[in-house]
Amino acid sequence: MSPLSTDRINDAPFIYDMTSDTATIPTDEMFDIMKAATRGDDVYQTDNDVKELENYVAQLLGHEAALFCTSGTLSNQLGLRCLLFQPPHSVLCDSRSHVFNYECGGIAYHSQANVVPVFAKGNYMTAQEVEGRINKDTLCGAITKVISLENTLNGTIMPIDEIKKIHDVARANNIKMHMDGARLWNASEETKTPLHEYGQYFDTISICLSKGVGAPVGSMLVGSKELITRARHIRKLMGGGWRQVGMLAVAARHCINNVVPTLRDTHVLAKKLAHHLESLGVQILLPVDTNMIFIDTSRTGLVISDLSEALKRKNIKIFSSPGTTARIVLHYQITPEAIEDFMQVASDLVHAKQKSGFVPPPLENTAVDTLQQTAESAYPSTTV
Repeated sequence: MSPLSTDRINDAPFIYDMTSDTATIPTDEMFDIMKAATRGDDVYQTDNDVKELENYVAQLLGHEAALFCTSGTLSNQLGLRCLLFQPPHSVLCDSRSHVFNYECGGIAYHSQANVVPVFAKGNYMTAQEVEGRINKDTLCGAITKVISLENTLNGTIMPIDEIKKIHDVARANNIKMHMDGARLWNASEETKTPLHEYGQYFDTISICLSKGVGAPVGSMLVGSKELITRARHIRKLMGGGWRQVGMLAVAARHCINNVVPTLRDTHVLAKKLAHHLESLGVQILLPVDTNMIFIDTSRTGLVISDLSEALKRKNIKIFSSPGTTARIVLHYQITPEAIEDFMQVASDLVHAKQKSGFVPPPLENTAVDTLQQTAESAYPSTTV
């Protein structure tokens, strides 16, 4: 599948947007497919294309049923709400996780649940770290009822062996498992691990159709038939029932079939860019497992706004800030040529700094953020 069916959109030059993988632009091919979609009412479950998409994604993840939702926030919140019944109770998750930091306190609002963050020492939390944070206090505590994992987390992959270990800890303590799998497609493609192998360890899974996959909008909640029936009811309560959305369902199915197989190519480009930036003295703050690069330019003398302004001249967009940390996100509409342009711009800027007499500070004097600070400072909190 080509990145775009045309090189120009509305007579404007195409912008290679690396702020997020939600920034993909629907193609003419998608719009053509939408025209042939069924036009039933999804609230009453009369749209065949929506039902086919739900059944297909459920099967991919090895579960009975799925629910098409407007966003990953909604599918996450529905999944957690359906696993939580009566306070006092709590959800245990990574301190860097999306459900904790970027969903408007939804767990507290919708589920009346406390959130217990795990401050992991590595790129992902371990079963040992999880077990140490489980609350079993039936007198003064909010008992842990759900463990929520995120894969990928800031682009890094949680190994399936560790997921199994956490699942075993959860089951031993009668705790349910939820996955924020917004970018699980990336983890699955990179590791060649089928989605159902991940799915077997979770009661509910949220998996995005716009991040990475490139669909115009949408996310799926996957679980048992009984749970999805309840989720559909609560979705209506939250105002998330939608009507003639078959056109969005067929676009999403098209992207699953055509974009998902290209994700590893995107990962290769991300690693190529990261390697080049590192060769210039840019610090890579997290492992580049998939499509995200977290950078610190302080040892090059550049600030992110310098890089951002120079990239604009090549029609490349990243978030601009006066600081030295940033998140760069690739997707299927980022071409090899755009990466070459990015590398050339970065090289020119760094070499110009060196010619001006800039000397990098000793490495031991360079402030290196913790992983938590990296996640909070490298990109705006409004970005997902």
